[in-house]
Amino acid sequence: MARHVLVKNLTASDHVVVVGAGLAGWRFVEALRREGFLGKVTLIGDERHAPYDRPPLSKSVLVGKWGAEKTTLATPEHLDQNDVTLRLGVAATGLDVAATTVHLSDGSSIQGSWVVVATGSRARLLGYSADSLLHTIRSRDDLERLETALADLGEGSTIAVIGGGFIGAEAATALRTRGFEPIVLEVAQRPLLGVLGAEVSLWLEGLAAQAGVELRTSQRIEDVKFVEGDYVVSFEDDVDLLARAVIVGAGAIPNVEWLATSGLEIDNGVVVDENLLAASRVAAIGDVARFAWPNVFGSEQVRIEHWQVSNDHAAHLARVLVTGEAPSAPLIPYFWSDQYGKKIQMLGHPRVSDRAEIVNGSVEEGKWMALYSRDGVVSGAVSLSQPRALMLTKALLEERTSLEDALVRAPWRA
Repeated sequence: MARHVLVKNLTASDHVVVVGAGLAGWRFVEALRREGFLGKVTLIGDERHAPYDRPPLSKSVLVGKWGAEKTTLATPEHLDQNDVTLRLGVAATGLDVAATTVHLSDGSSIQGSWVVVATGSRARLLGYSADSLLHTIRSRDDLERLETALADLGEGSTIAVIGGGFIGAEAATALRTRGFEPIVLEVAQRPLLGVLGAEVSLWLEGLAAQAGVELRTSQRIEDVKFVEGDYVVSFEDDVDLLARAVIVGAGAIPNVEWLATSGLEIDNGVVVDENLLAASRVAAIGDVARFAWPNVFGSEQVRIEHWQVSNDHAAHLARVLVTGEAPSAPLIPYFWSDQYGKKIQMLGHPRVSDRAEIVNGSVEEGKWMALYSRDGVVSGAVSLSQPRALMLTKALLEERTSLEDALVRAPWRA
């Protein structure tokens, strides 16, 4: 893709319009102020809530440890400190790139000197008959709706969870803790097979059963219908499953439809360069950005839906726009998931075909760390309940490191 040149640094006369009031958008506002930007900032969000953190929704909030309000990032004090104008409960419907003007669902428009797209992604639905009645866990409103449904169900009620990935497993864990009977329906041979690869998914295969959660794999769901107060999950080659509620955790879709006529390059997200620029005065960050990611294997175009990447994008773009200089530290993707009483963490962005090798702990212990490698070069690290060991390996990903050298250095043993 073309590289977009920053014409000039931001000054106090600039007005930055940020579209998307999620983690990426809010962290960008904070980073702008931290870098010393004194101009006007407007933050637009289609939800009614001030910016909040999403990962706790399927973890601490659903299990009942937190109230939803504890996820709030932009408290009144933070909003005041960062001197930001909020436009909440209104969605962006279009973008005029040449005029850096955002058109909104209430018929109004906001013009700035810069526009930053941070509209994130939304839960993927699968086209079932009862789609409008099924639950997702993507927003505070989703959780509110789910909690209302759960309040009407008795202990031991069956809840179908479609998708055995991170959201599905976290939801099932929380529901089991609350006394419900979740049944996880996974289309693949094993959960996380298409995310963590064959070896790692095999090592994690028994976690659900150990936590008392029923996991069914290789499930070909034909439809989900709502019939006389129950949800009927029908399969291509199995008997129907009756459930009192259904949660769908089948991945996410970038929110780019509102940019259809903008002229920006859209390809599984907004395509941006290494400095997250999509045009001369337009940038995109977080889940919605398909960005050029330099790494030890070269540069590749990726879109990564990780909490840490959104944070790093926000800091990177703010530094570039205010100072004209990009941060020197490489971006090392990181994510975590708390599921079935265990913590899964990963550093890097390995391919599912990369080789994985346990270098610390064991599957039998229920605690281990593994390295991914491609052509003999370390491409990532993943761990089960070994957070310290994982973080000690980060240096192996900051420069090209052979697997042989990594095994000799073994930083996870420090």
